[in-house]
Amino acid sequence: MERRILPLVCLAALVPAAAGAQARAAATSRTPTVQQAAAFMDSTERELSELGRREGQAGWVAATYITHDTEELAAEASKNLAVAIQRRALAARRFDRVQLPAGLRRKFGLLRLSLSAPPPGNADEAAELSRIRAGMVGDYGRGSYCRTPGSCQDINALSRVLATSHDPAELLDAWQGWHRVGAPMRQRYTRFVELSNKGVRELGYTDAGAMWRARYDMPADSFAAEVDRLWEQMRPLYIALHAYVRARLVEQYGAQVVPPNGMIPAHLLGNMWAQEWGNIYPIVAPRNAAGPGYDLTELLKAKNTDAPGMARYAERFFTSLGFQPLPQTFWERSMLVKPRDRDVVCHASAWDIDREDFRIKMCTEITGEDFVTLHHEMGHNIYQRAYRDQPFLFRDGANDGFHEAIGDAIALSITPDYLKQVGLLNEIPPPAADTALLLRQALDKVAFLPFGLLVDKWRWGVFSGQITPQNYNAAWWSLRNRYQGVSAPMPRSEADFDPGAKYHIPANTPYMRYFLARVLQFQFYRALCREAGYTGPLYRCSFFGSQAAGRKFNAMLEAGASRPWQETLFAMTGERKMDGTALLEYFGPLKEWLDRQNAGKPVGW
Repeated sequence: MERRILPLVCLAALVPAAAGAQARAAATSRTPTVQQAAAFMDSTERELSELGRREGQAGWVAATYITHDTEELAAEASKNLAVAIQRRALAARRFDRVQLPAGLRRKFGLLRLSLSAPPPGNADEAAELSRIRAGMVGDYGRGSYCRTPGSCQDINALSRVLATSHDPAELLDAWQGWHRVGAPMRQRYTRFVELSNKGVRELGYTDAGAMWRARYDMPADSFAAEVDRLWEQMRPLYIALHAYVRARLVEQYGAQVVPPNGMIPAHLLGNMWAQEWGNIYPIVAPRNAAGPGYDLTELLKAKNTDAPGMARYAERFFTSLGFQPLPQTFWERSMLVKPRDRDVVCHASAWDIDREDFRIKMCTEITGEDFVTLHHEMGHNIYQRAYRDQPFLFRDGANDGFHEAIGDAIALSITPDYLKQVGLLNEIPPPAADTALLLRQALDKVAFLPFGLLVDKWRWGVFSGQITPQNYNAAWWSLRNRYQGVSAPMPRSEADFDPGAKYHIPANTPYMRYFLARVLQFQFYRALCREAGYTGPLYRCSFFGSQAAGRKFNAMLEAGASRPWQETLFAMTGERKMDGTALLEYFGPLKEWLDRQNAGKPVGW
């Protein structure tokens, strides 16, 4: 449109005023209309819906049957969708100055922000971008560590070592073995960043990180300040937990392994990325206090529960709130157990193939951790089904943190009371067990906060150029040192690429959503507990079976991305800002206990 207007504007400077007025009128007559914008958007949503379905199908096959051919097919389908979104987003610019109804204007904004890595306009580069991502995800899925020929372990097996062993040498061996998976990605990731930024700049953003931050119904800089504010709210609780855990690890492994006033070596925290610490609960459990009173893993095994059975527990939680059961196709098409005959991407994920086809992909282990994960992943599916009648561009979470928080808010209701109601637990532990239960929760929920923050802080720096390929790994560990108080367990260099050992980096999945979800899930949980009529200590609440809570929940889910998240949050909670006070209320008794345990001991690093 601009190319047609420009000659008319130039001509107006050279002809009499009347002729100039005619030229300006002609230009005005060519200004796009609201009706044209609506027709363009209808066409866009139809095209993208069909391409999205094809991408989902190809991506599912590539993730559950990793071969060269499935990677190529997935890359092609992903490229086709990404190119279409980019083409449509660029074409939509001609409607930028048209006064549109709020809902239609919102769709145009969401279209522009739809991709995590918009492809460049050059077709060869667009294809290259897609191939690089598919290849890195495939390499991650195939990744293994072979101590000797024929004795290879994948991420699940190595994670079990981190979760169960108390031998520092064995832990270090598993840790360094998995982290080798990242190094071969380094050069491709550098090129991926270049191509991503090129596509983003064609849409008018300075870099991909700036585009990611622009997705939150507020200016990008304001969002960055908002996450820093949230972190500062919760940081004292994390530091208290860190100090307590470090002191107990010093007792377990000695000051020569764990510095009493320094950072905790990453391989000692029970998780490959030291992002959640629940697996080391047996080491750090409170002394001279009642334990949790049960082990969820053992309860599940005692009932001979299998992976589909664990998923049925999750489904029953949602149906108890008034949601309909998932369709039969969910049970027929989901991958709940790792196949024995092929490589798959085991990282748990929920899939929305189309408006009737919802699935979970997960290599489920019969553990309490995976029981919670299934509730989380099914939360995605319930959300996806709730907003399926929205227009295509509104079929998403109010923001990406909402999507992650839904299942986690449900998982917070996996209390002893809930476990007794569903027949997994015979007796509810006495109040004396509350400290142990809260500590066990904090080892996952609170310990995760700084990791959830720093992954995208690293990528924001990478995309902006502040972090260069020459210091990818150093910057990664600098952020982990600063925010987590966690150190690399062995010397690292730029020959390594430790970010690549975390799935979300090769998959290019924005990670700030998980930090936001840790905040939002407690806000949702508190609101639903109130709606259910619960008045006791927040951490004991389960709204299982509350139809009133279910109605409020469903109203939020059905809205999808149709309005700014601040409005959706207010309708659900009565609050217009993301806020850490619900999390702090939940863990308030634990914070007091931690402060007593830390008295006279080093705090911080």
